[in-house]
Order: sequence, then C-alpha cells, then structure tokens
Amino acid sequence: MSATVASAATPSAPSSPRRPRSGGVRRGEAGAGWLFVSPVILILGTFLLVPVLMALWVSFSDWGGRGSPLSPSVNFVGLDNYATITTGGGLQTRDFGTALRNNAWYVLLVVPLQTILSLFLAVLVSRRILRGRGFFRTAFYFPSVTSSVAITVLWLFLFSFAGPVNQILAWFGMNGPNWFNDPRGLVQILLGKLGVTSAPAGLQGTFLGITWWDWLAGPSVAMFALIIMAVFTTSGTFMLLFVAALQNVGYELTEAGMMDGANGWQRFWHLTLPQLRPTLFTVITLGLIGCWQVFDQIYTGTQGGPAKTTMTPAYLSYTAAFQNQNWGIGAAIAFILFLIIIVFTLFQRWVLRDRPVSRRRIRAYQPKGVRS
Repeated sequence: MSATVASAATPSAPSSPRRPRSGGVRRGEAGAGWLFVSPVILILGTFLLVPVLMALWVSFSDWGGRGSPLSPSVNFVGLDNYATITTGGGLQTRDFGTALRNNAWYVLLVVPLQTILSLFLAVLVSRRILRGRGFFRTAFYFPSVTSSVAITVLWLFLFSFAGPVNQILAWFGMNGPNWFNDPRGLVQILLGKLGVTSAPAGLQGTFLGITWWDWLAGPSVAMFALIIMAVFTTSGTFMLLFVAALQNVGYELTEAGMMDGANGWQRFWHLTLPQLRPTLFTVITLGLIGCWQVFDQIYTGTQGGPAKTTMTPAYLSYTAAFQNQNWGIGAAIAFILFLIIIVFTLFQRWVLRDRPVSRRRIRAYQPKGVRS
C-alpha cells in the first residue's frame, strides 16, 4: 500500500509536446492551391505547351501541312530542316542569312535608341518643375496604344517619295530618298561617299550565304524608316516603366549628392541609374524580344521588300510555312529564333548583373590607418 501511495504521490514526468504533423492544414492548403491554379495550368497546357511541342515535332519531321502531324505517314527527318536553312547553301540558306542580317541591324539600333529615349522622357516628365506632366505622359504614351497596322499605314504615307518627310527635307535643300523602295545599306552609302564602292579583300567570305561585306552593309533605307517607327511607337510604353521606377528612387540620396557637390549628371549616373537596374533589365529584355519577333510591320508594310532588305526571321517563318507549305522549315526558323532570344537575354542579364565592389574602390573610402 505504501508503494502505491508513493507511486501516486510521485509527480509524473511532463509529457513532451506533440509535434504537428507535416500534413493536416498544410496539406489541405496545398491541395486548395493546386485546385485554384488548375484552370490556368490546363489553359496554358492546352493552348501554349501542346502547340509548342507539336511545332517542335514539326521542325524534326516532313509534315506537309495536311492531316495530323502525329499521323503515321509523317516521318522523322532529324536535323534536316535545320541543316537546310543553315548549311544547305541554297536559296533558303541565303534568305535565312538575309533575314538574320536585317533583324540584327534592327535590334542593334532599336533597342539602345528606344531605351535611351524612354529613359530621357521618363526623367523629363518626372521633374517637379514641369507643368502639365499628365498631358505630356499621355502624349508620349499615345503612339504605344495605337494599332500597329494603323501606324504602319501612316508611316507608308509619311515616308513615301512625295510624302511629308521628303517635302520637309526639300525645305532644307536635301533630296529625300525613295524610302520604301531603296535597298541600299546605310553603311555602304556612307562608304560610297568616301570612295569605297566594292568589298575589300578581307570581307569577301560568306556566312549563311551572305558575304561579310553585305553583313556590314547596315540597315537598308527602307529598314531605317521602320526603325524610326519602332522607336516612335515603343518608347512611350517603356517610359511608363521608368517613371514608376523613378518614383521609388529615394530623394535622400539625391540630396546627399547635392551636399557632396555632385552636379546633375553625376547624381543621375552614380545615384539614380544604379537604382534603375532592375527596370533597365526589364526594358532591354522586352525590347530584345519584341525586336527579334517583329512581324506585323513587315507584313502590313513592305512584305520583305525591297530586295528582301526588310525581311525578318519571323516573316520568313510565316512565308515558308503558310505560303510555301514548307512547314518543317518554318518551324525550324521559329525555334532558331527562340534560341537567339534566349542567348541575348542571358547575355544582357550577365552584363547587368550585380558586381562586387572592387578592393581598390573600397580602399578609397577607408581611413588612412585602415588602408595601411
């Protein structure tokens, strides 16, 4: 009995708290989350992923456009379609090289110009002393919301041989070119003014069926008109992105720079611009994607002319598939264009990455005793 009383009087050891199971509420939340996103997954899978996979299969097959690409009569041809446009050496290779040449000059000029102009406009309409900032923001953004087809038709009128642009140039004593019918490259035109009219010996080699002299010819006069149109219509959209980013820039840093004696350019270059790096990455990425996928301006405007100097890979993919019924060639061009966009995006991401501060710059801000 004493043992029983003793055992009853002895306090029992505190029981360890139960650990919550990994399931339960969390598992229910995960299930609910998948339930809510399942419609979006189904829509994206049906209308995006499945067509992309089928197009990828078409680029490796000899599908002729009739019936299902998955039918037994469609044969797997491997990389033949890709080899035809890259190493075949025929007209399709030359057209692909011409399209890449045209689009490369388009990207090289449009992306920097539209980025610089949109940033300049954003800084301009963000100034506190500017009156009517709302009006100017709307005016600069208005071309971006206008139909690209309407803008292209307007551009064809403005840059016609007897259009307003050439009439304005005539007021200054200049003879305007026949913009959308002039296939000459701008670089070759400038070199011709200097007496260089033929390719030097070192530029007579070929790549994708195009000589290096033609690769370096620059954009044609017709393509240059389209470049001006692209900068005019896209700068307003990117201006709004920069305006939103400038509103989040701390004014304290600007005041500190003013106290240190920095002028306006130094404050912008060393204080404001580094804080705009994420927005700058977004603007350049969207600009690269849009420039490499340019199609509607070419389709409604020049249709690749004159002399294929405004033809782009996107338009070439369309003509190869829907007009010439070479569906495998068209799909192969589209996926090569996809790889080009990925490479350029990764490259500019590497260029705009956050770099560690060098030891030399760190020592410049350390006291003399610490430097030694």
